[in-house]
Amino acid sequence: MELTQTQFDILAFLEGQQGGPELTQRALAKGAGLAVGTVNKAVLKLTEDGLINKNAVTAKGLEALEPYRVQRAIFLAAGFGSRLVPITLNTPKPLVRVKGVRIIDTLLDAVSAVGITEIIIVRGYLGEQFDQLLYKYPNVKFLENPLYNEANNISSAMLARYQLQNAYLLESDLLLRNPKLISKYQYTTNYLGVPTDRTDDWCFETKGGIITKLRVGGKNCHHMFGISYWNKRDGAKMAGHIQEVYEMPGGKERYWDQVALDYFIKDYEITVRECSFDDITEIDTFSELKKLDETYRV
Repeated sequence: MELTQTQFDILAFLEGQQGGPELTQRALAKGAGLAVGTVNKAVLKLTEDGLINKNAVTAKGLEALEPYRVQRAIFLAAGFGSRLVPITLNTPKPLVRVKGVRIIDTLLDAVSAVGITEIIIVRGYLGEQFDQLLYKYPNVKFLENPLYNEANNISSAMLARYQLQNAYLLESDLLLRNPKLISKYQYTTNYLGVPTDRTDDWCFETKGGIITKLRVGGKNCHHMFGISYWNKRDGAKMAGHIQEVYEMPGGKERYWDQVALDYFIKDYEITVRECSFDDITEIDTFSELKKLDETYRV
């Protein structure tokens, strides 16, 4: 059966609490981020339909959630990371350690924790160094991007374009501080974004929670973070659209995000999944790295 957003939010939250104490409606509302009245009405309907029983997800409820299960995670990790020189002269940016932990591990740990076992890393610069990940994450598979030095990250998306259905796509140089942002189920195609009064970085304009424009710098917008989810329908469409943009004049110089958020934005309805600046840190420069980890200050 097809779930409403509210039904999905409640079921997904309860599934994550399986085995714990029975929740009150108020605790359920807080956990699912919904109004108590909304939860009460939805719980009654879910109970009548046999999807939950005493605020526990039934076998029928798990079956209803299954179409929304994230099947794979794709990591874009091919770039040089020029603004993090000199540390990236010998180490790819995703493998740089912050307080002893590789940046990409914060993402891989979160993906693994929710049971996503199909993990694909698109690598390029110093690609062989990513083999070290196999000791901790033996299920990782690699795609090789030989064009990382002459094309933008759309070249990496090209390699993984047929695997975007029911998939997270993550930029591998993000330090994830809140692993709960990576969940087992997702309702619809979305990007992470932080509501902000002003940013000079990439951001989204939105209307009713739907992304209407991608731009650099803006006011009263959402600061963009490069973690997105693509449902089955949108992931399938993206395969052709990525190739179309890539093969345009100048297409190899585009960022992969521009495909759905600029060139073909009318073909998608992509929501913003809100987070905060405390949840993720994007380390752009060596000076920013030094502020986070004093071992680089020597």
